[in-house]
Amino acid sequence: MGLDARKLQQAIEYAQANGSTWDFEKDQVRVFGTPLGPLPKQRAATNGIILRHGFIVAEFGDTKANDPVYSVAKSFLSTVCSLAVERGLIKDVNDPVAKYIHDGGYDSPHNAKITWKNHLQQHSEWEGSLWGKNADFVGVEQFGEGQRPPRAIQEPGSFYEYNDVRINRFSLSLLRLFGKGLPEVLKTSIMDPVGASQDWRWVPYNNSSVEIEGRQVSSVSGGTRWGGGLWINSEDLARFGLLILNHGRWGNRQLVSEKWLKDAVIPSEHGPDYGYLWWLNTKRQQWPSGPASSFAAIGNGGNTIWIDPEHDIVFVWHWYKSQSMDGMVQRIMAAVIGG
Repeated sequence: MGLDARKLQQAIEYAQANGSTWDFEKDQVRVFGTPLGPLPKQRAATNGIILRHGFIVAEFGDTKANDPVYSVAKSFLSTVCSLAVERGLIKDVNDPVAKYIHDGGYDSPHNAKITWKNHLQQHSEWEGSLWGKNADFVGVEQFGEGQRPPRAIQEPGSFYEYNDVRINRFSLSLLRLFGKGLPEVLKTSIMDPVGASQDWRWVPYNNSSVEIEGRQVSSVSGGTRWGGGLWINSEDLARFGLLILNHGRWGNRQLVSEKWLKDAVIPSEHGPDYGYLWWLNTKRQQWPSGPASSFAAIGNGGNTIWIDPEHDIVFVWHWYKSQSMDGMVQRIMAAVIGG
């Protein structure tokens, strides 16, 4: 596979030595505030997989452990949105969401301006509350150490803020578009075709059900900030990452639009190096040791799918220390023969 086995082993040893200290019982409420959904009582130790040219070249730890991956779920939401565009449920991501969704969430003059693209780039500035959490993130009980001081709301599309309430509003809007639960859409359209296990779950909050055509359907979150979220193992994350690396193609099937995936890694106008709910490395700030073309889905606690198109690599790492990712990227790059 064009990798130096000794240096690759050094990378694995580094990964095993840099496991996360995240503890659900001690850290969750302190950092994020009152939960809305379930949380596991324990988690696996650090684990991961490296793929090169579509083959597993290294793995460590329990890669079948289905743990929450926090905001890695946002990149899955982005991919589900791509299916809505591909199926014509969304004609143009620059369209106002209010043109499609009529549940009161976009009725105000301010919220009526929000486009699908604004949600995808976290530029929506959506105002309101959802599932008991207000988008202003004010209050330590509700938001823990993640609370924010009050600020003036900006025009939609003009200001970046990483905000899970707004992402959850985006998720609810996609649910209403499809008329079915997003886990079902993801399973049938993406995860089953790529051969994922049947063990992953996208867990809703305890209070996030809505009525769709007389049925109660749960709306899922873009993370595990308040419990629930995407609970999935490293093997399934690696399959998803390989699909994205391969421009949305799996075997002879185009599961995700190639054009969408190109658009998804174009840096947004405001905020950090960020695309359609994917973290980018365009400015070599996220991972100085990695190529500028690399990008990732990233979640709290040290959870990442890192994708390197230049070297045809996917690296999944579950539960690592937050400052150790670039050190791992550096070691993976050192193992590539010929650089």
